[in-house]
Parts: sequence; structure tokens; C-alpha cells
Amino acid sequence: MIHSLFIINGSGEVFMEKHWKTVVSKSICDYFFEAQKKSANPEDVSPVIATPHHYLINICRNNLYFVAVLTNESAPLFVIEFLHRIMDVFEDYFTACTETTLKDNYVIVYELLDEMLDSGLPLVTETNTLKELIKPPNLLRKVANLVTGDSTNVSDALTSSQLSNIPWRRLGVKYANNEAYFDLIEEIDAIIDRNGTTIMGEIQGYIDCCVKLSGMPDLTLTFVNPRLLDDVSLHPCIRLKKWESEKSLSFIPPDGNFRLISYHIGSQNSISIPIYVKHNIQYREGSAGRFELTVGPKQTMGKSLEAVAIECAMPKSVLNCTLTPSQGKCTFDPVKKVLTWDIGKIETNNQNSTRLPTIRGNITLAAGQPIPEGNPTLNVRFTINQVALSGIRVQRVDMHGESYKPFKGVKYITTVKNGRFQIRT
Repeated sequence: MIHSLFIINGSGEVFMEKHWKTVVSKSICDYFFEAQKKSANPEDVSPVIATPHHYLINICRNNLYFVAVLTNESAPLFVIEFLHRIMDVFEDYFTACTETTLKDNYVIVYELLDEMLDSGLPLVTETNTLKELIKPPNLLRKVANLVTGDSTNVSDALTSSQLSNIPWRRLGVKYANNEAYFDLIEEIDAIIDRNGTTIMGEIQGYIDCCVKLSGMPDLTLTFVNPRLLDDVSLHPCIRLKKWESEKSLSFIPPDGNFRLISYHIGSQNSISIPIYVKHNIQYREGSAGRFELTVGPKQTMGKSLEAVAIECAMPKSVLNCTLTPSQGKCTFDPVKKVLTWDIGKIETNNQNSTRLPTIRGNITLAAGQPIPEGNPTLNVRFTINQVALSGIRVQRVDMHGESYKPFKGVKYITTVKNGRFQIRT
């Protein structure tokens, strides 16, 4: 399936490559670079690029591009999901998947790629199994390898998880403190028209877990509104029949960090919009204009809006923006024509319009240029802690199979991290 893999940094340098069959020249990446030049944002590069003899399938995370080269047609989503899985494994091994960490651990990177794929086909993707096959890096092991001259980290014996019917969990797990944390994160995608009406509103949600429990625990999660979870992707550890009959998650968890479930809530459901922006953008005859925004909370269930930021791509005829924010800081890039207003935190008790974050000032237009026809679109980012906009909540977390009582915690986050929240002006 996957013939070769190229890892490219933000500067366009191919700093790592792996070939499972014959070597493919780096020049194949020129097709990717051409598509990259045509895209305004890194995430807008086409995920599938067809060339005369190959297919390039790519993902972008942490300012790194993972480009897989295929010689035959294959399901693109399967390859994209596998590339994300590779990055997830790297993040689990090295804490962060960056150019520096990959270069510092290049031996382990190639050993992992050898184990994860066999002749270009996925073989081992469970982190717990990989950690038994290839030891994670640590300072003591690096020193020992330097002294002994042994650079390999691969185990000689077959792992216990490969012989088990529960390959996602290794045997003999022991912890002094037994704890399980569940983060229910929802990313909102929305388009709001200039009158404040919601044109489109969707939620991409998932539950990320950090489980550090001894032995072989059996967990069950029940929800308050499970009927909302209809379009889901489940981790292999979940018992499918119990989910279909009771809408509860029953599973023996992997050890460490993993994603338990992903779900999508479409625009057919009513989604509460937690923020509003009042806007007044005017272009006048001559070389001047007026710009004013006011931001406030709406339906946040008493929680504060945090990390609020607004980005606005101004027309090309705008030379400069002289704006004064009442809160946060404002910057304007005259080359990219992008205005950024970092607001920060907005308290829910700030309902008085005179105390809401406001930015106002003048716009300088190029002389002799026609007045821009349309107003720009505002891209809004924010985070709300302890709130899930969909209404989904975890009711209970029960554990069976072990005698100890673990610490259990559930956290809710609503954000616009990877989504797009646009307000048309």
C-alpha cells in the first residue's frame, strides 16, 4: 500500500524519508510543493495529489507534513488515518512530535516505522504492543547504549500482548496511584451571517483518556444524553454489542493515553452559539474607513470564555489599521493583510455593553483604489472549560475486576482548536 514516506518541515525541507520497497526519489515531493504554493493555509493543501505514476497522500500537524507515496489506488481515508496514527505514536514516545524530537530520536523513529508497517501494509499500531517491542527513550538507556555500543532498542522476544486476545493492553501493569482521567472535548464549526443567524453549526467531539490502573480493570461509562451519539468512531477495546444495546461504553482500557470515542453532531441538531460579535465595518470614498467590533458571551452556562481571539483578512487595498482595543492587544500584518485581535478572557458577568471588549479605529486605504465590494469574514477562536455545548455528559464511571478504588476525573472542554468559527460581516 504505502511505498514511501517523506517527512517535511515548515520550511519545505525533507528531513526524513522511509522506503518499504524500492527507493522513490525526493523529486516526487515537487508535486506536493506545487500544491502547497497554491494554498493560503497549510491545512488547505489537497490531502490527495495524483501524479502520472504515483499518488501522494498527506497530513499536516505541528507544522510538519507527512507525505505517503502510493503506486496503486487505495482508500485515501485509510492512509490518512494511518498517518495520524503514526504521529500519535511519535507523540506518545517523545511527548511531542516536532522536527527536533524526531531528529534526536531518529533511530527509534525508523525502528517504529519498521514495526508499524510490513512491506507498506499496517502491521502493529497499538502503542502498548510497540512499547514492548521497542523501548521508549530515556536518559539512562541512551547512556547505556553509548557505553555498550548497542544502538538497537528492539526486543528479541515476542511480546505478551501479541499472544493475547487484548492486544491493546500489556500484562502485569502496576501503579502506586491508580487513576483514570477522561477529557470530553468538543470542537465547534459554525458560520454566522451578518444578522447573527446561524447558517451552519456542527460539533466534532471526542473523549481522550489517560488511564493508569493496575491489573486488568473493566470500565463502564454511562452518559446523560447518549441518544445524541449517533455518528461515532469507537476504539477497538469497546464492546460493540453493549454499545448498540445500552449506549454505554464497556471496555478494558489500554494503558496510558488513548482516544476512546469520536463523534459528530450535525447541523440538523440545535447547537447553542456561546459568543457573539457586533461589527461595524465601513469603507468611505477617498482613502479612509471605519472599523469597530464588540465581543460578548452568549449561552456559556455561567462559564467564562478563555483564549478568545479574532482574525480578520482585510482587502488588498487596505494599507494600515489604526485601532485601539479596550482589552487585549491588536496587530496588523501589512504584507498578509491580516488583522489579529488577541482578547484573552471574557467573564460571563460582563454583560454591561460598556465593559465588553471593544476595538475601534480607522482603516487606511490605498489612494486611487476602488472601494472594496464586500466586508471581510471574522475567524473567531475561543475555549470554554467545563462545558460541552452538545449537552453530552458522563453520568457514571464504574470499574469491575479489581478490588482497589481508583481516582476518577472527567473534564469538559469546548473549543475552536481545529474547527472554523466564522462570522460574516
